[in-house]
Amino acid sequence: MNTKRSRLYRKKESESKKNLFLSTVGILIVIFLLGKFGIPLLINLSFLLSGNKQSSLPVQSSSEILLPPQLSPLPTATNSANFVLSGKSQPSVVISFYLNDSLTDKIQADKNGNFSFKETYNKGNNKIYVKASINNKTSDSSEYITVLFKDSPPSFTINSPSDGQQFSKDQNEANISGTTESGVKITVNGFWAIVDQNNNFSYKLKLQNGDNVIKIEAVDIAGNKANKQITVKYSS
Repeated sequence: MNTKRSRLYRKKESESKKNLFLSTVGILIVIFLLGKFGIPLLINLSFLLSGNKQSSLPVQSSSEILLPPQLSPLPTATNSANFVLSGKSQPSVVISFYLNDSLTDKIQADKNGNFSFKETYNKGNNKIYVKASINNKTSDSSEYITVLFKDSPPSFTINSPSDGQQFSKDQNEANISGTTESGVKITVNGFWAIVDQNNNFSYKLKLQNGDNVIKIEAVDIAGNKANKQITVKYSS
């Protein structure tokens, strides 16, 4: 008898824990839906689950819940003014394109929710985002994308050596040094130079007997390039 009572007690205890767990999960789901979609959706959901078809409250369809569109990535910097912005949204909604917080274009997404814009960057930083709208409802903004448009070559100065400088046999190495802009990478004869936090660059170049042609190239984050060339002479 004690064994049967013990089993019955354990069974009831297990059912109580299960019911408590399900109740907790249900409360968390209700809180999530309330915060995400608001009270009207919960009311409609409750009537749907209860099978009540006599309610005078209008049922809000899920298509009327506008989610922010999703954008495909863009480069963080570019030297090309023209670009294509594509993304995904709910089907057939109107997508509004914003550039630096100004509405500049509108198109309608296709039946699969795909959309794309052909646009032009402004010089400097470009803040880009879109919104979806339908039936006088507008979604929140998509994520912001910031793109730097720069189509001018980077500037840099060669401090040493000077063009035409001569080196004797005990100076078989030249220290190529100079200054440049922030975010610029420097190569010397195809090899990366060191650029410090103050935008000073340096590279030690082993000299060969005779004329040594030194080609220095600067490349910025947008892909713009600038080149300079000097020649030094080494006599062993």
